[in-house]
Amino acid sequence: MTSLGVLGRKWTMLIIREIGFKKIDRFNRLAESIPGISPRVLAMRLKELKKEEFIESVTEKTSPKILRWRLTEKGKDTLPILMRFVAFGSKWYPEVVFEDKKRRTLKEVYPQAEIDRITVAYA
Repeated sequence: MTSLGVLGRKWTMLIIREIGFKKIDRFNRLAESIPGISPRVLAMRLKELKKEEFIESVTEKTSPKILRWRLTEKGKDTLPILMRFVAFGSKWYPEVVFEDKKRRTLKEVYPQAEIDRITVAYA
């Protein structure tokens, strides 16, 4: 499976968004933060993303053990791409993206510091 094939699968970019932008790194928190995704599908997408080296799992040696997900360098390289998708959707499909159906710029959706961090750090 190619990287583009993985990124194009339903829910994948939302999972990357949650891990990369929102820093949500636990399975149950991911499931809660993505409305409509089933635990089975989330588990499959995480497995695919790990296999393709977009994410990695980190196990904390606590009792009980805690499994966390984080982006790899390859995964971080997808963040500027995701940011462009957000910008496109915010401009051209506001009726789908926003409750008030009003267009927004990328700066209105994400604070400038977040945009700078992603575009500079991962460019």
